[in-house]
Amino acid sequence: MPCTVLVCGFFGDTGKGKIISYLALKDKTSVTARAGVGPNAGHTVVFEGKTYKLRMLPSAFTNPDCRLLIGPGVLVNPEIILSEIQATGVQGRVGVDPQCAVIEPKHIQADKKGYLAQRIKSTGSGSGPCNADRVMRVAKLSRDLPELASFLVDVPLEVNTAITEGKNVLVEGTQGTYLSLFHGTYPYVTSKDVCASAACSDVGIGPTSVDDVIVVFKAYNT
Repeated sequence: MPCTVLVCGFFGDTGKGKIISYLALKDKTSVTARAGVGPNAGHTVVFEGKTYKLRMLPSAFTNPDCRLLIGPGVLVNPEIILSEIQATGVQGRVGVDPQCAVIEPKHIQADKKGYLAQRIKSTGSGSGPCNADRVMRVAKLSRDLPELASFLVDVPLEVNTAITEGKNVLVEGTQGTYLSLFHGTYPYVTSKDVCASAACSDVGIGPTSVDDVIVVFKAYNT
């Protein structure tokens, strides 16, 4: 099967973005679906002499023929994703699932003070408080925002259709194993699981649809 999941085996700073952008071109990836938490993690890609620091869009934008999707398990900051779409010029290739929860200003404010900021040293992106609201079933979803309406698609349907048609599909994970809420160095972790199985759930595919899991490491831990 043509589906590959790529995640980090450490703390999320192993260069996944560079590898994903490389694989997107080398393997002629048709669809790349972003998994993970949200804009609290970044991938750096250097392409054609320009450096891109992405927090929402898949790093596979380097392949002009690759469809770029954000799975329903991913938190979306509308300001960040719209800015990245404009910066990379990929307007016609992006799909955001209607079920993505939306980070609001109140989430960012909550993330920059109190326990999360002082003890956990959160990134301040609003991801943790937004995930808490999602668990409480009060978070806004991307389908509620007019500015995202033109990008809304059924991501699990697109991904599974591509796999069935034999196209190359890449699932892009974020953070790393030791930042997993369940398997990491709790409490100094992110606000959900970020292992390979969680990445599958984030984009809506079952384990039997996966052909390979690539785990990225580096020679030393940061």
